Amino acid sequence: MNKLIKLSLLQFAFIGSLMAQVPLNSSLGNLKKADSKGQEFSFYTDNGITKVTIYSPTIFRIRVEKKAFTKMFSYAVVANPEICNVKTSDSKDYQMIETDSLTLKVHKNPLRFSFYTKDGQLINTDDPSFGTSWLGDQVATYKSLQPDERFIGLGEHTGNLDRRGESYINYNTDNPGYNNGSKSLYASIPFYIGLHHNLNYGLFLDNSSRTTFSFGAGNNRFTSFTAECGEMNYYFIYHKNIRKIIESYTWLTGRMPMPPMWSLGYQQCRYSYFPDADLLSTAQKFRERNIPVDMFYLDIHYMDKYKLFTWDNERFPDPAGTINKLKQMSYHLAVIIDPGVKVEDNYDVYKDGLKSDIFVKYPDGTPYQGQVWPGWCHFPDFTMPKARTWWGGWFKKYVDQGITGFWNDMNEIAAWGQDVPKLLEFNWEGQKTSYLEAKNVFGMQMARSTFEGTKKLLDGKRPFVLTRSGYSGLQRYTSIWTGDNQSNEDHMLLGVRLINSMGLSGISFAGMDIGGFSGNPTPGLYTRWMEIGAFCPMFRGHTAVYTNRTEPWAFGEIDEDIVRRYIGFRYQLMPYIYSGFYESTQNGMPVARSLAIDYATDPNIYDSKYQQQYLFGQSIMVAPCKSTEEISKIYLPEGQWFDLFTDRVYEGHQSVFTESPIEKLPLFVRAGSIVPMQKLVETTTQNAGDTLFVHIYAGQHGSRFTYYEDDGETYKFTDGNFYKRNMTFTPENKTIEFSAKEGGLASKFKTISLVFHGFEAAQLQNLAVDGKPIKTYEDNIRFFVSNFKFADYGPNDTKKIVKASFQNSNDKLNIRW
Repeated sequence: MNKLIKLSLLQFAFIGSLMAQVPLNSSLGNLKKADSKGQEFSFYTDNGITKVTIYSPTIFRIRVEKKAFTKMFSYAVVANPEICNVKTSDSKDYQMIETDSLTLKVHKNPLRFSFYTKDGQLINTDDPSFGTSWLGDQVATYKSLQPDERFIGLGEHTGNLDRRGESYINYNTDNPGYNNGSKSLYASIPFYIGLHHNLNYGLFLDNSSRTTFSFGAGNNRFTSFTAECGEMNYYFIYHKNIRKIIESYTWLTGRMPMPPMWSLGYQQCRYSYFPDADLLSTAQKFRERNIPVDMFYLDIHYMDKYKLFTWDNERFPDPAGTINKLKQMSYHLAVIIDPGVKVEDNYDVYKDGLKSDIFVKYPDGTPYQGQVWPGWCHFPDFTMPKARTWWGGWFKKYVDQGITGFWNDMNEIAAWGQDVPKLLEFNWEGQKTSYLEAKNVFGMQMARSTFEGTKKLLDGKRPFVLTRSGYSGLQRYTSIWTGDNQSNEDHMLLGVRLINSMGLSGISFAGMDIGGFSGNPTPGLYTRWMEIGAFCPMFRGHTAVYTNRTEPWAFGEIDEDIVRRYIGFRYQLMPYIYSGFYESTQNGMPVARSLAIDYATDPNIYDSKYQQQYLFGQSIMVAPCKSTEEISKIYLPEGQWFDLFTDRVYEGHQSVFTESPIEKLPLFVRAGSIVPMQKLVETTTQNAGDTLFVHIYAGQHGSRFTYYEDDGETYKFTDGNFYKRNMTFTPENKTIEFSAKEGGLASKFKTISLVFHGFEAAQLQNLAVDGKPIKTYEDNIRFFVSNFKFADYGPNDTKKIVKASFQNSNDKLNIRW
C-alpha cells in the first residue's frame, strides 16, 4: 500500500473518530425502578433518574439527572414543601400522583410526564418521543404544543406579549443597543405562563446556567427549555387563574419588601450631575418650579477616577455638606456602585479585598481581572457569604454621609470585550461552581449584598436598591430597570412591555429610563414618555453623557407644565400606589399588570396594537401611545370603562378611537372601582392634609380595595405599627363598607371625602354613614388640580361628580344610599 493511500485512510479514520464524538440526543428511557418517601417520588430509568417532589397541592417539582443527584441549593427558591394530601395509584403503563388540585400521570415506557386537572383535562404533557433528553452536557425538556397555546412572561425579554413562535436566551448580557428582536438582556427570569383551552399553568426552570426557551420557534411540534449545564430542575404550577399562578410563583421565590415611600415618587437622574453646584442648582430649580420629585442620583462621575466607595474631591469637596443641603430641600440621594474594584496598590478597598480573600478567582487561585471604568479590576465573589458581609460593610461611609439609595450597575458581569472567562470559579455557598452557573446570579447576589448591608447600617430605615442585572428571586432585595434603552417611540412602548413582562414574572418594582438613555428625545417624545412614566412602578428620568439636558423645563413652558401635572397626579395617587405595593408584598401581584392577568382568554389583548395596554394597580388602565398619535385606537376589555379625564362611560369588549393629543395620555378607570387619593404634594414627606379622597366609580360589579398606611420609611410595621382596612363597594346593595382598621397606627387622614363618578345627585340624596345622613354636592372633575396652567382637559362641565365628606373612624363604617 503506497504512502498516499495510507495517509488517506488515516485521515478518514481521524474524521470518523471526530464524528463519533458528536453527541446524539439521549432521553430518559424506560422505567426500571420506582420508590417514594413521603411527598417525594423517585424514578430510575435506562439513562437517568427523576425525582418528583410535591411542594403544595398546586406545585410539583421535577428534577432530572443522568446519575445520582448532588446536593443542591437555590438562590431563587425560598419556600419549603407543604404537607398536603397526596394519593397514588399504579398500573402496568403509568403511575398517578394526585393532590386535591392537580394530577401527574407518570408514563413508564418511556418515562414521560403529563399534568391533568382533577376533572381529567390535559394541562401539559411531555413530547412522547423526547421528554427530557441530553445532547452532550445540555439537558432539555420538550413539551407538546397544544392547539392555540399562548405563552406570556419570561421576565425581561423583548418581543410580543404572546411569545409563541419565538425563542429566547437567559444569559445576562450588557446589551446597550438592544431592540425588539434581541434574544437576551440584562436579567434572567426563567419563568413563563402557558394558556390554552381556558387552562393556565406556570413553569419555572430553576437552573442559573445559560438557558434557552423555545415556544414553537421553527417547529409546530413542541416547546422546549434547555440548560447548558447542570440538572433539569423545574416547578410546574397550576391554578384556574393567572393571579394565583403569580401568587404561587412568588411564594416559591419570595416577595418584595415594602419600599420606602420616597422611592415611589419621581426620581431624577443623569449621567452625570457634577460638580456639586450643578446637582444643587438643578434640585433647587425643581422646587422653584413646583415640580414634584423625591430623589436624585449620582452616576459614575462623582467618584475619584471611578473607584468604588470614593468621592472626587474637586467635583464634590464636601459630600456630607452637599447631601445635607439636598435633605434641607427634602431630597434623597442615590449613588451608583459597580462591582469592579480597581487593582491599585494604595487603594484601601482593593487592599482589604485581597486581605479578606473575597475576589473571584481563576482555577489556579489567581484573582480574575477584567477591565471596566476604573481600569483593570477584581470582582467580589457575591456567592461567598464572607464577601457579601465584606461588601455591605463598605457602605458605612455613604450611610454616615446621609445616602439612602444604592444603584448597582454593570453587574452582568460587564467588562470591556464582553467575554468573561467561563472557567472562573465561584464559592457558591461553599460548594464551588464555575461562571457557567454563577453568571446569571451574580447581579442578584450583588444586590442582595447591598440590600442586606445597607439595611443593617440604616438603623431601622428602609434602603432603596436598584439593579440592572438579576435572576429569579431578585424582588426580595431590589428594584430593577430595563437598562440602556434608546430615545425613540418604539423603545418607549417596548419598555412598557418589558415592565409588564417582569410583572408577570414576580417583579413588581420595575422601571425604565424615561426619555431614553441614548439619544435626544423630541419635546413630544419626552413629554409622552413622562406621562407614561407617571404610571410605571418605578418612575425615573435618565439620560446618557453627552446628550442634551432633559429636565422638564428643557423642552419649553407648555411641555414643562404638562409634565408637572402628570408627576403631580402620581403624587395625588400615592395612597392608591402605596397600597398597590403593599399588595405586591402580600401576594406578588404586580403594580403594572398586563391585561393578560385579568383578561387572559380575550384574544384582542394579544394584538400588537393593544399588547402594551396595562392596568396600573387594580383599576386604572393605561393605553400607551406614541407622541405623534393625536387619535389612538385602543381596546377596552370586558365591562364598562370611564375616561379618567371626562367620566365618559364606554362599553367594554370593543376597540374605540380616543383623542390623544400631547397633553392627554389615554387613561381609563374600570367601572365599580375604588381609587383613594390625596391632595397634591411636591414630596412624599410633605403634609398631604387631613382628607383622604375616595373615588367611587359606578358599575354593575363592585370591588374591594385594601387600603394600607405605615410610616413610609421604617420597619416598625413588622411590629404592628401600620394602618389597614378594606373598602368594599357593592352596587346591588347600594353600599360602601369600610372594615374596622387593623394595626396600631392611626391614619394620617382625619376626614374621608367620597367622590362619586357616574352617579346622579338624586341617586345619593339619602346618603348616610352608619345611619346618619350626610350632605352631598356636585362639582366638576378636577384630577389635574387648578394651580396648573392646564388644569382640566375637555368639557368637564358636561360630567359632574358628587362629593360627600365625613369624619374618619377606626370602627367599621357602613355607607348606604
